[in-house]
Amino acid sequence: MDIGYKTVAGFGSDEFIINKSRFIGHCTAVEDEEQAISFIQSVKEEHRNATHNVYAYITGVGGNLQRFSDDGEPSGTAGIPILEVIKKENLKHVAVVVTRYFGGIKLGGGGLVRAYTKGAKIALDSAVIVEMMPFEILKVQIGYTAFGKLENYLRDSGIEPDEIIFEDNVKLRISIPNKDIERFMADMNEMTSGSALIESAGGIYLPIKDGVRYMPGRGI
Repeated sequence: MDIGYKTVAGFGSDEFIINKSRFIGHCTAVEDEEQAISFIQSVKEEHRNATHNVYAYITGVGGNLQRFSDDGEPSGTAGIPILEVIKKENLKHVAVVVTRYFGGIKLGGGGLVRAYTKGAKIALDSAVIVEMMPFEILKVQIGYTAFGKLENYLRDSGIEPDEIIFEDNVKLRISIPNKDIERFMADMNEMTSGSALIESAGGIYLPIKDGVRYMPGRGI
């Protein structure tokens, strides 16, 4: 896991009205096609009385899986414009649905393209855009005498442990960006004179916003 990608954190939704038609944009992060389809179905169920629930999503390794549907709108006027918004924002692992309640006034081909483009854009704008970056999860065991130094180091580095257990020694689970692993290991070795026990617990992608780890509800 070496390359990050942009996506949305959680769910976003917004709406507008044009020529009496109501458009509602919805978006969410998805890990795979199964999650994308599940999200689309949930929106369709919620808006079962809507005239159209148009969607597009990008997922798969490197964003190589791209799907869209016009859901009854004229071909090329709905699903593709939504997909193009996702691609223009350079997002991956995201699904967007734009719901339309027809208001009785036809918009024409160009009007539909603009409306569905706007529906996708306002949905994404209402969500939090993050960079998903590869991290390594580390299990760290350290003596109490060195814990104060480590605590200060983590605070100064903007790293919040995922877990801390106080037993005969201090056990921590810490997620470190892949790009910082080498430096972290060297710093740990220096702080503990080589006494820290460090074990990898695998890799994970975690959201980054404005250079720090994004944690919903905490502002970062």
